[in-house]
Amino acid sequence: MAVHPIDFRYGSKEMRSIWEEEARLQKMLDVEAALALALADLKKIPEKDALEIKKKAHTGFVKLERVKELEAETKHDVMALVKALTEQCGESGKYVHLTATSYDIVDTALALQLRDSLEIILGKGKKLLETVLDFAEKHEKLVMVGRTHGQHAIPITLGFKFANYADKLGMGLDNLVWDKENLVRGKFSGAVGNYAAQKALGIDGGMLEEKVMEKLGLQKADISTQVVARENLARILSDLAIFCCTIEQVANEVRNLQRTEIGELSEGFGEKQVGSSTMAQKKNPINAENICSNVRVIRSVVYPALENIALEHERDLTNSAAERAILPTAFLLADEVIARMTRVVQGLEVSEENIKKNLELTRGGILAEAIITKLVEKGVGRQEAHELLRKSSHEAMREGKNLGKVLEENGVAKKFGKKEFEELLDYENYVGLSAEKTHEIVLKWRKQLRDWSQVGG
Repeated sequence: MAVHPIDFRYGSKEMRSIWEEEARLQKMLDVEAALALALADLKKIPEKDALEIKKKAHTGFVKLERVKELEAETKHDVMALVKALTEQCGESGKYVHLTATSYDIVDTALALQLRDSLEIILGKGKKLLETVLDFAEKHEKLVMVGRTHGQHAIPITLGFKFANYADKLGMGLDNLVWDKENLVRGKFSGAVGNYAAQKALGIDGGMLEEKVMEKLGLQKADISTQVVARENLARILSDLAIFCCTIEQVANEVRNLQRTEIGELSEGFGEKQVGSSTMAQKKNPINAENICSNVRVIRSVVYPALENIALEHERDLTNSAAERAILPTAFLLADEVIARMTRVVQGLEVSEENIKKNLELTRGGILAEAIITKLVEKGVGRQEAHELLRKSSHEAMREGKNLGKVLEENGVAKKFGKKEFEELLDYENYVGLSAEKTHEIVLKWRKQLRDWSQVGG
């Protein structure tokens, strides 16, 4: 029976299929098969034996149950796999694992898992980016309150808010594309990384390594100890966590803007969906909350990944147990977070009525900066203008008056023509380049999405 939620609740079937126990075993068998074929290419083992090893290097022959039985005896997971494969290969079994050390198999199999996992993350991440771009473009000119410190600041547009998110999501994806192309590396350099076993067999170790990686579709590490540098893995997990933290920022904003007192955005709510088992009126932002919760876990995997960098000498085993836990956790939860955020943005409900109502909460106070700037144009000192608007806006809020009314009463309005003053108090006239920047960002990342699709990034 499943225990961990990632076994039954989070992550897609395709992502789980990469990290399942049997899938990991198959990836290691794939590496053993590639090694045998590479040795045959170099005329170090007979081709027929290499083909037999390749044929039997499959979980249809090498059963997970048998590997576990052997591991219970040997107390060594890779040696258990080697013995189980050797059993299936008959006379050809004598060539299984020749010149290899355990982590030639483990790290190269891990590279296959990382490559496939990042492919899924990037595919779904690009879909999320496209969805956010669509939302930003749709609401490019919808004026709303901009907020800083939880307070009303000056007007922006809803599209501008989401263009900011899109730009950060795009940069996060760009980093993960780079990681996939540059940090996912296999290795086949032996016990301490110096190719001694290959040399003893009269093999150019670098050539064998290249042949193995070529058969698996991987890049090789330029240099390694017994393991591929853990800096690579730490960078991948850090970039994955950063990308998910950006998603959390979007989710957190949805949660805040869905508050009853604000009500500007809200998650879609199904016809039969229940918000509370007792409070029947509730429509809770459960998906956004779920995202924020799971991203906390994703962030937590970065610390052990950083700790795993400082292995002793040419390596010790302190990275192993941690990586067994943090890698499937990070990728399955990231997979879940990205897919869930995409659904949230696709179903977001926008209340233009509440957006307009909230624009008026400060009774024009959010236009204080606009009026200060124009007063300076009229010859008023900047600090004097600031003090005038500080007092006037506070009075407007305190007395329940519109800022325009207060400025008429204290004579500030007389410095402007009637039409000019009315235009100053129009929120739509003080959104700056919100719409233009939104358009710019949409074009930027749509072009990048096309470029990625052309190069397979």
